[in-house]
Amino acid sequence: MQQVAFPGCQRAVGVVAPPVIMCVFNPLRKRSNMADDVQQQNTQHEGTQQETVFNIQRVYLKEVSLEQPNSPAILLEQESPAVEIQIAVEAMQIVDGIYEITITSTVQTKIKDRTLFLVEARQAGIFEVRNLPQDQLDRVLGIVCPQIVFRYLRGNVADIIQRAGFPPVHLGEINFQAMYEQRQSDTATGGNGQVAQ
Repeated sequence: MQQVAFPGCQRAVGVVAPPVIMCVFNPLRKRSNMADDVQQQNTQHEGTQQETVFNIQRVYLKEVSLEQPNSPAILLEQESPAVEIQIAVEAMQIVDGIYEITITSTVQTKIKDRTLFLVEARQAGIFEVRNLPQDQLDRVLGIVCPQIVFRYLRGNVADIIQRAGFPPVHLGEINFQAMYEQRQSDTATGGNGQVAQ
């Protein structure tokens, strides 16, 4: 019978085949080896390949406005309002590797061609993105970053409308990949890159 040695393990004495291996877990030793391995890998790759960087620096409400031009008279109407929602996405490079993504949402409700309320909100995020090929960078800025910013925009728009005394309007989920592809097509044909819900 052949004995197999494992680091940190001992063969149980007096056990008939098959052999039983008893292992003692030593977390400090394991961490030390893992840290050494990572450090060794970093040293090997240093200078040959730069690491991809993606960080969220900040997400903030850039601008918001609420208008109720026909109140208080329109508030007495019993008819259900029609809701129109438009979304637009902009990307801007601030400095090398730092980008601002802004989503503008316009929510307008009308009763018989008269505006009940109009909310426009601009939610923005600042992202650090480095060491990506241009085609991947464009997709990250056009799809991934807007998905992050949109979550905050949804909550803020619903909150503003509710604070104005109306039931909250929750923005539906947006397919930012389809929106990005549409914007790429619009750029080639001179479109405006907006999506209506």
